[in-house]
Amino acid sequence: MSDTRIDLLAGRLRDRIGAAHVLTDPAQVRTYACDGLATVRVQPAVVVLAAGRDDVVAAVRLCAQAGVPFVARGSGTGLSGGAVPVADGVLVVLSRLRRVLSVDPDNARVEVEPGVVNLWVTREAAPHGQAYAPDPSSQQVCSIGGNVAENAGGAHCLKYGFTVNHVTGAEVVLPDGEVVHLGGTAPEHPGYDLLGAFVGSEGTLGVATRVTLRTVQAPETVRTLLLGYRTVEGAAGTVSDIIAAGIVPAAVEMMDALAIEAAEAAVRCGYPEGAAAVLVVELDGPAAEVAEQFEQVVRLATARAAFETRVARDAAERDLIWKGRKSAFAAVGRISPAYYVQDGVIPRTRLPEILTEIGRLADAAGIRVANVFHAGDGNLHPLILFDDTVPGAEAAAEDLGSAILDLCVDAGGSITGEHGVGVEKKAKMARQFTADDLDTMHRLRCAFDPAGLANPGKLFPTPRLCGERPGVRTADDPGRDPALGEVF
Repeated sequence: MSDTRIDLLAGRLRDRIGAAHVLTDPAQVRTYACDGLATVRVQPAVVVLAAGRDDVVAAVRLCAQAGVPFVARGSGTGLSGGAVPVADGVLVVLSRLRRVLSVDPDNARVEVEPGVVNLWVTREAAPHGQAYAPDPSSQQVCSIGGNVAENAGGAHCLKYGFTVNHVTGAEVVLPDGEVVHLGGTAPEHPGYDLLGAFVGSEGTLGVATRVTLRTVQAPETVRTLLLGYRTVEGAAGTVSDIIAAGIVPAAVEMMDALAIEAAEAAVRCGYPEGAAAVLVVELDGPAAEVAEQFEQVVRLATARAAFETRVARDAAERDLIWKGRKSAFAAVGRISPAYYVQDGVIPRTRLPEILTEIGRLADAAGIRVANVFHAGDGNLHPLILFDDTVPGAEAAAEDLGSAILDLCVDAGGSITGEHGVGVEKKAKMARQFTADDLDTMHRLRCAFDPAGLANPGKLFPTPRLCGERPGVRTADDPGRDPALGEVF
């Protein structure tokens, strides 16, 4: 794409949105070259710092008129490269759209702009005895817009469901600049579930500028247990036993010894010394129900040789238990120069087998892997540790991550549970889905965005990319116009 075309577009954006909020200086736009997947970096041609819906509409409409691709970005905490810009495109940053528009406790609804931080929703709902259930580990910084784009999960989604279960409506700017409203405040709407298709579409169907969220009643009682095990198999077996007993905890999280070591180094969470694995089990609901479930969980854990059972006595102890789990991703920086976060799903009954196989693959590759994950729904998050100053170490880590995803698919699982596909896993889509499956998905995308301008190069593979390792795209990449989306 010519510099003249981009310069003309940048000028029009400045006229409409204001020069101070349209960036083209390489030193400024470099800040936005990646999201949480820092190994993939692309410097955008233009960055728009939108302040409201009108700015988003103007930016998208001008891009459509110029035939220039665009990418929407929230807090930039995503881990699959979903918000990586297009080199000759526009990055629309939504972090300034951070108003809580309404709080309606009688109908358990909160309406927000996409830049509102996840945790703020619960803070708004808390005075009314309510909470927002989806709670990613990055909930203190991640934005609702990004949560919607990736269908974010979190520890408490085992019982309460993912983002899609808590979004009842959205105002969306389509890729041609038209504003539409999907869903509303009612729990269900007749006709095709376009809102359900939009949530988790990773910015390929449009940009949300308002989101209506469903809140839940805060539980009467919460009990948080920390269980220590001498073996990973004992911890993993307890997870299956709990669910098989008909108990659905609010959360069941698991960490292995290496993840525990990192968390201790970072936040001194005081997990059981010498544990090969720990479980964090949280029960909530009516007091009598929680009391009965608590006794059952303790019996099941004891039967699997849990050597320590610790129960949070107050909010401070509960927070400390969760602090170790919530800090785990960042904490591995204390024990490794670099790390690569993977995200896959398996049937929880196969946890012992798959964790053993991950250990075998890691040993064969000579790479350390710390396992920390949502055990209750089998959503694995292997943290693959490597030294990025060693030539070839990053590629070896990515290869191991790819092999772990193959394990997940072969076990009847998925290549992603909550981090999304983005650029990182699009080459793996053909591993999980047939060509007909992918063609059907692509047809839906084209119905929303026939010009292929909204977040191109994400989510879908091309035949040429099906076996390709994710990485930085190069200028001499043959057969592809960087201004266009990948053609499936």
